[in-house]
This record gives sequence, structure tokens and C-alpha cells, in this order.
Amino acid sequence: MSQLGGELWDRVEGPEHEEGNVEYKLYFGSPAAERLEKLATQMRYRLTQGGGEAFYELGVSDDGELIGVEENQLPRVMETFEKVVRLAGVEWRLTRKVKGRIGPVLELHLRQKLDAPVQIILPLLGNVDSGKSTLVGVLCTGELDDGNGESASKVARYLHEIVNRRTSSVSTHLLGFDGTGSPSNQQMLDPLSESQVYLKSKKVAVLVDLAGHEKYLRTTLKGVLGHTPDYALVVVASNMGTVGTFREHVGIAVVLGVPLAVVLTKIDLDPYNVGSTLKDLIHVLKIPGVNKVPFVVDSKDDAVLAARHMASGRIAPIFLVSNVTAAGLDNLRTFIDLLPPRLEWEKKVDKGLLIYIDEKFLVKGTGLVISGLVTEGRVSVDQEVYLGPFSDGSFRVVKVKSLHVNRLSTQSAVAGQIASLAISNTEYESVEKGMVLLEGHGQPAAVLEFKADVHILYHPTTIKTGYQSVLHVRTIRQPVTIIHIEGKSALRTGDKGTVIMRLFKRPVYLREGETILFREGRTKGIGKVVQITPFTKPSR
Repeated sequence: MSQLGGELWDRVEGPEHEEGNVEYKLYFGSPAAERLEKLATQMRYRLTQGGGEAFYELGVSDDGELIGVEENQLPRVMETFEKVVRLAGVEWRLTRKVKGRIGPVLELHLRQKLDAPVQIILPLLGNVDSGKSTLVGVLCTGELDDGNGESASKVARYLHEIVNRRTSSVSTHLLGFDGTGSPSNQQMLDPLSESQVYLKSKKVAVLVDLAGHEKYLRTTLKGVLGHTPDYALVVVASNMGTVGTFREHVGIAVVLGVPLAVVLTKIDLDPYNVGSTLKDLIHVLKIPGVNKVPFVVDSKDDAVLAARHMASGRIAPIFLVSNVTAAGLDNLRTFIDLLPPRLEWEKKVDKGLLIYIDEKFLVKGTGLVISGLVTEGRVSVDQEVYLGPFSDGSFRVVKVKSLHVNRLSTQSAVAGQIASLAISNTEYESVEKGMVLLEGHGQPAAVLEFKADVHILYHPTTIKTGYQSVLHVRTIRQPVTIIHIEGKSALRTGDKGTVIMRLFKRPVYLREGETILFREGRTKGIGKVVQITPFTKPSR
């Protein structure tokens, strides 16, 4: 473990928490049947807290002291542990071994045996030409880049992205792991086959490749907000430094409360620039408002430690990698494999269906196909659901004809999965990104005006009534105007206030408590919807 890793251990280790996916165990005790069942129940609880994954620290007291397990007691302790994991239906592997006061301390990673792989969503943010698409290509295919962007061309979505070497859209690719820490993509003839990766993996990371150029920032925001990420990877090129949209992308992750890690690429080009850029990175991560603990990962032990503590949002691991020489890539893969799901999707499965439309397609022989993240509930083939709101504020009942998740035909999809649905009873031209699929009784309410508590992150002058910007909510992206500011004549940088906003183009589906972002030029603001005004069609 690096010196920074040791210092981080001292800072973040502490008393055991009743909640969370980390369990301290100083001693397993008697292997009696009643005791084993109690331990298995406790293990299942920790796994539930971690979305199917957990860490067990053997030889650590409840107050976090690294005591260790005596060497002569270790075989019996592990024998009892094996009985517990079999009873709980869990797979495990040793991830770290460190020295305790009287013996070794073992860190064990546990993963629930499930019908579907454990899944996390990781968007890649970063300035243009920082190497995001190249990194995705190398991670998913296992083939190193030629130094001229060959790996990026393998995951590009459009021809112009290959020609211009610049991502302008949102694309997703699956990085799978087989349960032993090895990428499952590399064990297949087609490592980019989403269906095969999904079927043959115990853990899947959905890598969301986003545009880095300033002019595509609206598309990037839609990609982040529409996918509800567990964590974010901010990519920085060592030969370019913290330029362009880097700070804005860090700010997006921070204001949305998404824990972030930094990947410093192209370290093979110039060692001097690596040190200089790393220094700048650490400075940005420490500034007020970001307030992270930078942690340079230079070993597998560091990667394990970083993954275990990422969900807290306190640390910001920094990975130094080269997509040409493979330096640092194994540490990054270990980190991604061990990252526990942060969002508790299982609690949202029993709610009513909610899908914000992210993409739409016209498929020959099938008709209209829409895709998006199942935000809440579940959806099944032959189910009738509401689609809307249309331009007049209405919702239409449509039927789900077929359903795919990760290009696999399925009968149902649940909260946390990105699904593609073929639907009937509507035309391709009438469907817009940002519309929703819902279930329920009676017509849902569309919204054209809403009240929000906002925080102005930056504005060069003052924001007054009549101010216009672009609103971002989930996959909604639409011009909006402020028609009223409560109790104030204007808002400036750093101000908080309550405003009423009106959408320009068409009504949308919006709920109280929803997080909003709005920007125009250099102006940026964030807020929460506190009250909606149901849209009523004007009478003639």
C-alpha cells in the first residue's frame, strides 16, 4: 500500500456502522447451527445494504482497531466463514491482507449469487481529447490503443465521431467481470456484445461515454441526468492539464452528489506534465465546494481501499493510466469491479412505473422503439401504460409489444435497468425525448409552470424576472424563463431563492422534489422543484 493509502486508512477507518455494506468481525465464534444462521442473516443484511456486494473485515474490532487474527486460529475462523457464506448463498474472494496487532487482518469481498449480474452506472466526464472514448475502448476490448485513437473508433457511435475524433453523443458500453476479478469481455469473440457480456458476467459496469466539447455540454448533462449514475469518472489528459470543461464537469458531479474518481490518461507522453497536472488536480479537488480527499492509487491494495470507501463521497481516487502501455489499467479495473452499487434500486421496484425517454428509433418491421432508464417500478410485455405528455398536455395509452435489456429479449424490466421498448398506438414523429412512460389510474398531470428553490452557482451580473436559460431535468432539455422571484428583485452568484419558472416549448412530466439544473452561457444554477402547477389546455 502506498503512503497515501496508509494515511487514508487512518483517516477513514473508524467505528463500525449499523448501516452500510461493511462488516467488522474480530472473531466468528462457535460454528453452532444457531450461531451460523444469525451470521448468515447479518451477512444478507450487509449485502442488501450494498446492492448485492459487501466487504468483511476479519480481525477488526467494532471500534475499527486493526487487531488481526492469530495465525493458529486462522484456519478455524475461515472454516466458519465458509459455512456462513454457503448458508447465505454468497461468492467471495480475498482482496487485501494487512498486518494487525496480533496477526493478519483480512479484507474479503462478498457478492450475492443472483440471476442477473450486479450493475453500476459510470458516466465518463472530461474535456475534449482527454481520452474518454479511447479508455472505454481499451477497458471493454482489452486491446491497447495504437496511440492514434484506434480504440476510440471501436466504440464510436457515428462516422463523424471517427473522422473528427470527437464524441458528440451519448453511448453506453458494458464492462463485465467474471467473479474472480477478470474482465469477462476479453473472454468473448466479440467483447463489445452487450448481450453476451451481460449473460456471462457476475458484475457489469455500464460505461456512459459522454461528449467533452463545450458546445455539446447540453448533451453531456442529459447523459448524466438521464442515467442516474452510481459514480462518475472524470478523465484528464496529462499533456493538457485541467483545461476546458474539466472544472465544470467536476462541478456537475459535486452538485448532483455523485462520488467521483479521476483518471489521468496519456502518462506515457511526458513525465514532467504528469507531475504538474497531478498537482493541479489535487488543488482543484481540495478547493471549498469540492472538498474531496485526493488519493493517488498506485497499487491493487490502494484500488481496493478506494472502492470500499467511494460510496461515502469523501474521497476522490486518482488513477494514472496509459491506454498505449497499459500502465495503471489493472488498478482501474480492480476498482471498477469492486465498486458497490450506491443506489438502492430494489426499494424502487415496487413503485409505479416511471421511464424518462432518452432515445427513440424507427425499426423496420417493428415500428417505434423508445429507450430509457427504468427509474421506478417494472414494465412487462403486453402491459398498457401512459405515454406523454404530448404538446397539448395529454397522455396516451400505449401497449408494450416487446422489450429488450442490454440487447436481450426479455419479458420484463425493473428499476435500475436501461430498457428498449417497442410500443404501439403512437407515431415516431409525435414522440419527444424527455417524455415519460407511466402506469396508474386516470390521466397524469402535465406541467408547464413550477416553483423551485434555486442556488445560483455563477452569473456574471444579476438574474431578474424574465431571465431565460435552458432547463435540464432527467432527459428533459428545454428553454425556460423565470416569471417570478419571491421576496427579491434579483439573484446574484451565490444567492439562494425561490422562483417560478415557465417552460417555453411544451408541457412535461415533473414531480415535486426533482433536482433541476439550468444554464445559459456561463450562468449555472441548481435547484429542487417544490411545487408544480398542473397544465390546463387553454379554452378556445
